Amino acid sequence: MGEANKNLELISRFFECYGSGDLETMKRDILAEDVTWIIPGHHPLAGVKKGADEIIQYFATIAKANFKAEVISLSASEHNVVDVHRGWGEYGEYKVDMNWVLVYTIENGRIKSAQNFAADQHVADQFFWNVWGDDLKPVPERLKG
Repeated sequence: MGEANKNLELISRFFECYGSGDLETMKRDILAEDVTWIIPGHHPLAGVKKGADEIIQYFATIAKANFKAEVISLSASEHNVVDVHRGWGEYGEYKVDMNWVLVYTIENGRIKSAQNFAADQHVADQFFWNVWGDDLKPVPERLKG
């Protein structure tokens, strides 16, 4: 099996683990220990996640909004996979439903890095703020207006 096919299989397994909530298998078999994951935007969960533990915690956190993903397309080369998927979630009155694109770098049969792109970053930011905004620590006095 060529590297591209192995990489497609790895990302398919990632989505299986994500869909079933099997974060332990994801951590043990799919993510590199020193993986980085870039979550775009200006919201409480945005930023660079570093290491398998931090990424697993991120996925556990977004489970609060019942996030689901349905793969639309996967393409692969020797070191990269691009996935296009529909991602949606709901928390109370707040909902998000859009396409997302992720670009993965694969090393030694594991996800080494991932970069997320939202179809509408403003909608994603608003959703994440609505769901997780109250979980943030208060803004220090020196940073207020």
